[in-house]
Amino acid sequence: MTEKEKLIYAAKARVIKALAHPTRLWMVERLADGERCVCEFADDVDADFSTVSKHLALLRQAGIVEDEKRGKQVFYRLKVPCVIKFMNCVEAVIESQAKEQSALLK
Repeated sequence: MTEKEKLIYAAKARVIKALAHPTRLWMVERLADGERCVCEFADDVDADFSTVSKHLALLRQAGIVEDEKRGKQVFYRLKVPCVIKFMNCVEAVIESQAKEQSALLK
């Protein structure tokens, strides 16, 4: 593997690691419907602003979301909406595994 390839795979791993948390996955799927403020997420996931902000900061650092400050509130939106296609692919893998497991039990 070349140095350039190593850098590319490391960058890909950072994106996947940022998504590797149930709350962050849920947030990304909610953002597919449009932008939201931290306060909306805090209410929905029953977590404090600090925790929600840390999750969103991780997603922002990975390049998945972008933010915009309006007054005292910060709004987030998907920077690259095609990330939802990745989520659909993950669901297809889960469904495939479930079918295989079901076939084994028959």
